[in-house]
Amino acid sequence: MREGALTRFRPVLMIALVASLGFVPMAFNLGAGAEVQRPLATVVIGGIVSSAILTLLALPALYRMVHGRANKQEAPPPAETPEPSPA
Repeated sequence: MREGALTRFRPVLMIALVASLGFVPMAFNLGAGAEVQRPLATVVIGGIVSSAILTLLALPALYRMVHGRANKQEAPPPAETPEPSPA
């Protein structure tokens, strides 16, 4: 699980940063239509950042909680010890 989270960390972070940086000019727009664009850009940037945080932190923790419970419930049966053969 840790290896998967570390593998996906850089791509998820890069996608979130590029997408949110693309909306920064729209968020600071002062021209015509800015009253519609600024709130939209703010919401999109917040959604991208929060989804990246959830993907990198919350989902691995949730997976560990669920997967940990499943492993405890499905414990393997104890190994049988072979009986000594009569010699």
